[in-house]
Amino acid sequence: MTDPTPFEAAPPPSDAGASRPLADHQHVVEALGRVRAAVARRVVGQDSAIDDALVAVLARGHVLLEGVPGVAKTLLVRTLAAALGARFGRIQFTPDLMPSDVTGVSVLRDGGFEFHPGPVFTDLLLADEINRAPAKTQSALLEAMQERQVTVEGEPRPLGTLFTVFATQNPVEYEGTYPLPEAQLDRFLLKVIVPYPSAEAEAAMLDRHADGFDPDRAEPLPPALDAATLAALRDAADGVRVAPEVRAYVVALIRATRDDPAITLGGSPRATVALLRAARAAALLDGRDFVTPDDVKALAPAVLRHRMRVAPELEVDGRTPDDVLRALLTRVPAPQ
Repeated sequence: MTDPTPFEAAPPPSDAGASRPLADHQHVVEALGRVRAAVARRVVGQDSAIDDALVAVLARGHVLLEGVPGVAKTLLVRTLAAALGARFGRIQFTPDLMPSDVTGVSVLRDGGFEFHPGPVFTDLLLADEINRAPAKTQSALLEAMQERQVTVEGEPRPLGTLFTVFATQNPVEYEGTYPLPEAQLDRFLLKVIVPYPSAEAEAAMLDRHADGFDPDRAEPLPPALDAATLAALRDAADGVRVAPEVRAYVVALIRATRDDPAITLGGSPRATVALLRAARAAALLDGRDFVTPDDVKALAPAVLRHRMRVAPELEVDGRTPDDVLRALLTRVPAPQ
């Protein structure tokens, strides 16, 4: 018997249907390529956001999506759920939304109480315009995001292993919004900026619509992989090798955010773990079984931009966390 490859995962249970275990590097590349291609057929011009969303799912993390209306944030999450064969749920956050509207309630029926689960009981949950709900309602997601369970009337109720929150924010409209508390921001693995598409991508999108394509009325997207394969991919991401010098580089970057005078709030220890997990998933997505310093550099902005606070005098000058991070990444030496 030969030694297992770095991507080998346990075989699926006997009732897993026709799924194939990820026995080698090629199967990993094929499985992730199928998901990428399936989502890109519906979501045009957002390849980087698609990859970041996949990184979060592989790393078992949550995502804060920020972009102006109309750049396909909702379509991205809905299409990703279909490609993964996962359940999709959506909550439109509003000022009058109550915590029970998220978690569910128990109602009296036939002389006893019956629990009616809320929309949080799904796989991929889109929390649309999360900053429009008051803090009490936002906090209803805290336990779900951290422990993948919700406690209703004193009873903990587990969520699925695939449960992932994709929350959206509008970066240009703040009237009637409630800023997310630091404790909640820290529970998002990544903050992904969803930009306008390029001119070429926008032209390609327009061509599709001119030919009659409408993503809201299109045929359902068939899953690109099954649950057992997705579980194996996540296990493979956990097994991606990280050399000691790369781990030391991760620690040095996070600690540098705490010592930089341009930053009043640096990355937490949770950020250190998040950067490692995200870099592992990114390496797997790139078809490698080891993390490079470039993986860490590439994911650092998405992992840290929502966890940092820039000094007020720099904010007045228009400096952003990404600006400060770019300078920091040039100062902290990367291993060769």
